[in-house]
Amino acid sequence: MPFAIKRIYAEPEDADGVRILVDRLWPRGVSKAKARLDDWMKEIAPTPELRQWFGHRAERFAEFRRRYEAELAGNPLLGELRTKGKHGAVTLLYGAHDPEINHAVVLKAVLDERP
Repeated sequence: MPFAIKRIYAEPEDADGVRILVDRLWPRGVSKAKARLDDWMKEIAPTPELRQWFGHRAERFAEFRRRYEAELAGNPLLGELRTKGKHGAVTLLYGAHDPEINHAVVLKAVLDERP
């Protein structure tokens, strides 16, 4: 399944395919028109408690990944995302600064490894 991740602040491209925001909070400074979203799946993001505990601290990322994967295991939106991926490219958009230590990295890995 063709999933990609991208910061929502990057320019939209035709190759993005279906663009889905996977954050619970709307990113600062981004208008809905500029975002060019096809969907906003707030409920696929980590719970507020997990997000706040993580705080984007690199030393907590391994444990964050474990906890977030556990949350995703029971999330029905995973199936919806997989279905979208069967029909073409899907870009998961996130607002975090770090492109390697964020929840979208974990979400993409889960989507890529479990058909």
